[in-house]
Amino acid sequence: MARGRRGHDSSQNSVSAPPFARGMRIGLFGGSFNPPHAGHALVCAIALRRLGLDRIWLMVSPGNPLKSREGLPPLGERMAQARKIMRDPRIVVTDFEAGIGAAFSYQTVDYLRRACPGVHFVWIMGADNLGAFFRWRRWREIARAMPILVIDRPGSTHRAVHGLVGGWFARYRLPESQAKTLPLRRPPALIVLHGPRSPLSSTQLRAKKRG
Repeated sequence: MARGRRGHDSSQNSVSAPPFARGMRIGLFGGSFNPPHAGHALVCAIALRRLGLDRIWLMVSPGNPLKSREGLPPLGERMAQARKIMRDPRIVVTDFEAGIGAAFSYQTVDYLRRACPGVHFVWIMGADNLGAFFRWRRWREIARAMPILVIDRPGSTHRAVHGLVGGWFARYRLPESQAKTLPLRRPPALIVLHGPRSPLSSTQLRAKKRG
């Protein structure tokens, strides 16, 4: 199994990807996770079960380029919080994006395709993020680089599926019954999974904490 090296800066970020092996099915679930919560754990549980994934890399980012970093807790603090919540040993909490200097998701995808040959990656996002996907830098490159799993979110799914990005993906969308095949699909490929949903959101939790 290939192993990542450790960085030598003060934050001790991972310089390369977590351990992996050829043929593995790995889900990539990224975000600022400010804060991580049970809804994120539910997304991981659904993806692991329905897609038959070997691992999920929970990629805690230095910050969302579409949002202000004002008041954003340090990366190490969010990593520690995520590890307390993600109790399944198949979920690997990692900060390697900071270590490789990836400010945008397309950079992460490009790095992983070169650094992890033979791995079957799936990009995981909530339906709310699918609705805003057109704002991501080079989003079509991401869509053409690896299959995408979208998890149903209360109040977001219908609007996202029928929006600009949903329309672009229409001919590449697969039925839920084929979820197990998604990691091996040639991209573009997208599946929207429905199931248990959490009403929790990081935005609401931050607002509640401030209040």
